[in-house]
Amino acid sequence: MATERSEDYSSAGFLGRIGPGSAPAVIVVDVCRAYLEGGPLTDAGGRFEAARASAARVVEAARALGHPVLFTEVRLAPGRVDAGWFGVKVPGLAAFEKGSPWAEAPEAGPAPLPGEVVVTKQYASGFFGTSLASTLRALGVDTTYVLGFSTSGCVRATALDALQSGFRPLVVRDASGDRDAVVHDQNLFDLDAKYADVVSEDEAIDQLRAIAPRDLTGGPA
Repeated sequence: MATERSEDYSSAGFLGRIGPGSAPAVIVVDVCRAYLEGGPLTDAGGRFEAARASAARVVEAARALGHPVLFTEVRLAPGRVDAGWFGVKVPGLAAFEKGSPWAEAPEAGPAPLPGEVVVTKQYASGFFGTSLASTLRALGVDTTYVLGFSTSGCVRATALDALQSGFRPLVVRDASGDRDAVVHDQNLFDLDAKYADVVSEDEAIDQLRAIAPRDLTGGPA
């Protein structure tokens, strides 16, 4: 069935490939305690934990290879007054209100190192209403490896806006998590068909290895 669906899409002109450029960055989307064991947004199947572990490996590889890693986080005012109708639609966003421990990065990683960029947002996309696009351009980035939580929400929105902001969007399948496996798979298929290249953890790391690191010491402080 999956093969038939892919053939149907490809015959209609979907499922093209973008591929990586020469200046990648990894964007870690909202990997935080709220989605992991004991958190209010976690799943029963351990999918978020598996994605966290994969994300940590991709981040470790990117750092070792000299490629920039950037993080996004959701931080909201008390009462979610700065989340607009998003805060009404998703009451669970209370986990990200100021002072909540659930918004913190997991102890097991991935977590930002000193000097790495952390973009604070109130909505799904890491690009909407933030400095992310400007920061990536200042770093000379042309390719974004997007991963994190959740596949159908903030990962999808960030990958779509990466495309619409002129960056090559790649989504790392294993390093993205959702609370429902079917929703995860369907969103990845749709992203791969129309908006981004979906790659495995191994593919992402192999591609990062194949791209020479750049000297960013002369870039913005």
